[in-house]
Amino acid sequence: MSVLRSIEHRIESLVEGVFGRAFKSHVQPVELARKLAKEMDDHRTISISRVYVPNEYVLYLSPQDREQFSSYEESLLTELADYLAEHARREGYSLLSTPRVVLEEDEDLDLGEFGIATRLVQPRRAQEAEAAEAGDEQEMEAAPEPSPTRVFKPPVAATAAVSAAEAGELGLAHEPRALLNIRGKRRELEGDRVVLGRSRDCDIPIDDANVSRRHAEIVHEDGGWWVVDLGSTNGVEVNGEQVKRARLEPNDRIVLGRTELVFENTR
Repeated sequence: MSVLRSIEHRIESLVEGVFGRAFKSHVQPVELARKLAKEMDDHRTISISRVYVPNEYVLYLSPQDREQFSSYEESLLTELADYLAEHARREGYSLLSTPRVVLEEDEDLDLGEFGIATRLVQPRRAQEAEAAEAGDEQEMEAAPEPSPTRVFKPPVAATAAVSAAEAGELGLAHEPRALLNIRGKRRELEGDRVVLGRSRDCDIPIDDANVSRRHAEIVHEDGGWWVVDLGSTNGVEVNGEQVKRARLEPNDRIVLGRTELVFENTR
């Protein structure tokens, strides 16, 4: 079991037993964790050599929802912060400090709704050190304003039909059909045709000078997945063999330029 999944499991375990039934119409802790991670992804700041993400997160809950967490609020906030730290580590993000999650009530929110605001905050000690080195006797600058609060509505009833786009917006769980593991980062293959290459216009861009702008594509045909060379300069290898087109099996290793990708079929 991965560390990230283990943390999710611990968050889920916090609501077992007495609280399990009560949360059917309330905010689910695991849903909070996943939306917090999505907010981290959506508020990335790309620097010269690093990708910075917010380190402060404010959760806004309705009074009824917060009441459900009253007996273990601190434990839950600690688990959520751990989840964010592990998510940042896995995605290669940079943090100015350990993630901090705080919880506040908002009477304008209905039962099952919640809001999230994020900030990228310089640690106070670092600010004080910089001010001391500069000999600045003025007060330190105020912390940046938080991002606009994003409000999440509870998922629609299970009997209602939703589109794939709506399911993604709601964060509904789904199992991807296939994945590519690229340098330890897994990317889902969405749709039936995925183009890979150095160009940012590709479905999956690959930062490798030896990869052509539109190097190859992975297509879903005849009940399987195939890799197809799009006339690249350096060609495509599957398990050490140069190919123009090849059917992929789980754990096949694809090499584009100097980049190795591992195909994972989940179904």
